[in-house]
Amino acid sequence: MQRISSLNIVDLLLDAVCIVEPDSTIVFVSPAFERIFGYAPQEVVGRRMLDMVHPEDLPATRAQAQGITDGQLQLHFENRYIRKDGRIAHIRWTARWLEEHNLRLAVAHDITERKSIEALQAAIYGISEAAHTEQTLESLFSRIHQIIGRLLPAANFSVALYDAAEQTLSFPYHADEHHPAPPSLPLAEAPLHAEVIRTGTTLLLSPETARVPQPHPPERPAPAPQPHSWLGVPLQTSNGALGVLVLQGYSDQARYTDKDKELLQFVSIQVAAAIERKQTLERLLHTAQYDQLTHLPNRQLFLDRLKTALARARRDRNRLSLLFIDLDRFKDVNDTLGHAMGDLLLQRVAQRLLECVRASDTVARLGGDEFVVLIERGHLTEHAAGTAGKILAAFGQAFDLEGHRLHIMPSIGISIYPDHGDEAHSLLVHADKAMYQSKKNGGNRVVVAPDGQAGPA
Repeated sequence: MQRISSLNIVDLLLDAVCIVEPDSTIVFVSPAFERIFGYAPQEVVGRRMLDMVHPEDLPATRAQAQGITDGQLQLHFENRYIRKDGRIAHIRWTARWLEEHNLRLAVAHDITERKSIEALQAAIYGISEAAHTEQTLESLFSRIHQIIGRLLPAANFSVALYDAAEQTLSFPYHADEHHPAPPSLPLAEAPLHAEVIRTGTTLLLSPETARVPQPHPPERPAPAPQPHSWLGVPLQTSNGALGVLVLQGYSDQARYTDKDKELLQFVSIQVAAAIERKQTLERLLHTAQYDQLTHLPNRQLFLDRLKTALARARRDRNRLSLLFIDLDRFKDVNDTLGHAMGDLLLQRVAQRLLECVRASDTVARLGGDEFVVLIERGHLTEHAAGTAGKILAAFGQAFDLEGHRLHIMPSIGISIYPDHGDEAHSLLVHADKAMYQSKKNGGNRVVVAPDGQAGPA
């Protein structure tokens, strides 16, 4: 042991020994510094240690450094550094002040692996929690993006969902610094995604392996930067691949490695389960709230929206209108052409009604051939009448049902809040009565409920 100098022992340590001046200028670092921080000792002597600290940890690090300079002994301070390769190193420090030399002596213990395991556990928990708490797939994808961003560089992150029946990809979530979200496209036009889905395995491309092709032609007139690193992981379930999680890197700081590949592959299992659960819940919710034939809101969802709209109208002192619509002689279609054609007609009617209203209005199917339109923020009765007139004009065009051209006209009744009631049931009853009056008058016309009928009918 006497033959081994203290300097030799320092050279053998796995932790990095650092000696810095009060302003953090590096005087000496041991060889282990390169393993932990990526810089050889000769590259950092004369540089400030604080310049390598992660920006978010800089204030706390400055405070700790000042405390050590003031004579405090530090045994367990943790912070982050930006390595030479751009990655994050998590460090736990022990440090003291060498008063006789006017220097700080510190030992850096690399806890990056421990922090990675903790972050991975937190990510798995976070994804599971998000699957239960996020209300929509879009918000779930946004949350997953945030979670993955804590594990590895994820500024450019997208979710591509695969439709096996149509052999297409859609991009419901796409965060990219240089390219807009691509439209839905055939799987064959996205060769990298197609390979991930076809093989069910993760694909990592880097400048050393191959140039990364784009799944769609750039839409901008000037060539946009192309990623040099592409990492795609299948969202695999027992029923096959739901799609692909994709990370793209445009700089050396986002150059993905085999370790990143393994990490994202592990996380993707949780992500796929979360997406599958959310998709199932959305399908169940859609079934419960929407008409299965026309995909319009059903009676229950419409009543919920009407009650909410009434609350807003009372608060803001606005008016709202209901249009109750019934198809004239619809039964004749079922009797002469069959129920399949009748169903097709109802689908075409739903589409035509949607084309006559604003995006903020609600069109619903109450049942049979009865439809209703909720118009909010209409300050004048003429607004509801104008919408009804557009519907009459639209129905003046024949419906083409697989070669059968049919002229089907509507009877429309209108009720208005607060003229004809201040609650949902009353408004529906008055609109319904006005619609029947339109039908009695020969149909293909609009009738507004008479004034003076406010209150429950």
